[in-house]
Amino acid sequence: MPLLKVAAGTINTTPLAWEANKKSIIDAIEDARQQNISLLCLPELCITGYGCDDAFYSQNTLNQALESLHDIVNQTSGIVVSVGLPLRFNNKIYNTACLIANKRILGFTAKQHLPNYGLFYEDRWFHRWPSGAREEIKVGDFSYPIGDLVFDLSGIRIAFEICEDAWVALRPGRSHFERGVDIILNPSASPFAFHKFMTRERFVIDGSRSFSCSYVYTNLLGNESGRLIFDGDAMIASDGTLLASSPRFGYADYHLTSAVVDTDLTRLSHSQIKSSLPTGNWKVADTFTWPETSPAYQVAELEPFERGGFLKEEEFARAVCLALFDYLRKSRSQGFTISLSGGADSCACVALCGLMIRLADESIGLEAFKQKLSYIKKIQAETTIEGIAKQLIHSIYQGTENSSKDTYESAESLAESIGATFYNVNINGLVETYKGLIEQQIGRDLTWEPDDISLQNIQARVRAPSVWLLTNLYGHLLLATSNRSEVAVGYCTMDGDTAGSISPIAGIDKHWLRQWLVWLETIGCHVKGHHIKIEGLKKVNSLQPTAELRPKDKMQTDEKDLMPYEVLDAIEKVAIRDKKSPVDCFKFMEVRFEGKYSREMLFASVDRFFKLWSRNQWKRERYAPSFHLDDLNLDPRSWCRFPILSGGFEKELEELKAYYEGKSTKGRKGKIGF
Repeated sequence: MPLLKVAAGTINTTPLAWEANKKSIIDAIEDARQQNISLLCLPELCITGYGCDDAFYSQNTLNQALESLHDIVNQTSGIVVSVGLPLRFNNKIYNTACLIANKRILGFTAKQHLPNYGLFYEDRWFHRWPSGAREEIKVGDFSYPIGDLVFDLSGIRIAFEICEDAWVALRPGRSHFERGVDIILNPSASPFAFHKFMTRERFVIDGSRSFSCSYVYTNLLGNESGRLIFDGDAMIASDGTLLASSPRFGYADYHLTSAVVDTDLTRLSHSQIKSSLPTGNWKVADTFTWPETSPAYQVAELEPFERGGFLKEEEFARAVCLALFDYLRKSRSQGFTISLSGGADSCACVALCGLMIRLADESIGLEAFKQKLSYIKKIQAETTIEGIAKQLIHSIYQGTENSSKDTYESAESLAESIGATFYNVNINGLVETYKGLIEQQIGRDLTWEPDDISLQNIQARVRAPSVWLLTNLYGHLLLATSNRSEVAVGYCTMDGDTAGSISPIAGIDKHWLRQWLVWLETIGCHVKGHHIKIEGLKKVNSLQPTAELRPKDKMQTDEKDLMPYEVLDAIEKVAIRDKKSPVDCFKFMEVRFEGKYSREMLFASVDRFFKLWSRNQWKRERYAPSFHLDDLNLDPRSWCRFPILSGGFEKELEELKAYYEGKSTKGRKGKIGF
């Protein structure tokens, strides 16, 4: 039959969670069968989970994956399904997609292109399969084809591009086109980054057009293993038209996106394009009774939040909220605790926790939300968002004599607006106790003139034991509150405000985060014809960011301590993301901020940034894990590596100084001569 109903299934997996992953896969297959879907593509490595790391080397991992595969095969009556798993062949491990039809394994396609940059380390565990090669592998008592394959099922030809295969210039789709493939399946594990779904959409649509086929793309969903977030992006295109696109950032275990594709139509396009005659042993032929399918008229549409003009704001909110939810349930923690100072960073963390409950309610409903957290007994009797928030979100304001009424009101009003539990303790006595103990030992008083940093840090550190105590009492996760701008320059107190299990906003800069808070207060997330706003952010949005660690008469602000956040963030992008030298970085800043900031100020900022960056790598090594949001991530364990001990850019900063002073002198001489 020329018409086939196909589907892309997104699944929320957990590494090495054999029974949970298998259940989600089987449930998705059964749902697809109920929807009369003939061909279902499930994500890359969905049996094991993508983030198994060095556990991929374990024979137990490979054995468990095959055991799950056989259980899944038994559930595929009357349907064609692809699932992903690692497979050992010739003493090498490959990242494979297994195609199953009506309870029979047809073969394994092995991934040809492995990403080994940024977040990815696939070359560590897997081998690259050579294009055009085919072998046989024995699994149990039977042998199956493995390699670069095309499956011919009663005249319908199906092939694979596995994730990275589609992102490279010489993608396998070219050879699939020459082999007359009708449908390309792309099972992926493509981590979220801002606006990345647009890139995926382009290569899916272009692939379906260039290769004259129908293209089924699917992805993982949720926070799988701690740092990476998968948005559940899935789509189906045919001959250059996007037929269907999934909702993203869902809270369900899986989601199916289906469409009817017309193989006669793609074959017509194919017949008009000249191509080479394929060679080699690439075809796997078998039979399958494709059911009758009625035509369908369909064109994919963007979700409302994707076309509302605040895409980055929406994606940040939804990605981090889903990541927090999955981190909570997969760690089997009882809730979140935040040291709520009333400043932008801690308020953002609390707001995200509150928003998490509201977005989950919109996605799956409160009852399903509670069911997914069924191990948290205290929320099961709650019937409102606020009631659940009171149990799941605990916040504590820990003031000293340097704290202001403004920040207290900011913290209290936010906690009240989302229903979070709010505690208020004064730690001034604790600070004075520690201060007095050390003064007795060193034989002098500690004062602000010589002891500024030490006196600031002890206030931040004194807050950690009490917030950890509160966190442990309730079995919660403690959220660290540092943003990426502070991470870059080490503007934090280790074992103080960096305390926490996860650092949800460490991937986003402070300048943009403040704008996001205003957006969340005034506009909010677009869902089902209305917006979710958190109006309790009004107070914090009126305040200048400050650590409140110096006496009030010193009028401390973060930007006085460092530099304007917009300058800091601009320097960071050029210096760290783009790897420019201090001189080149300064040249970019001169252009970027011409007329707004003086050359003197920009020179001092660039000089200060590079010094702070290099001396604070040890802090970045100790931060709680952060969520990956884009290629500006500074997490050294997943993206941005830098030596703890280094030359500190001493030579480069001397060159910067010479450039700055030389150009200034030349400019003055020119004016005098004129």
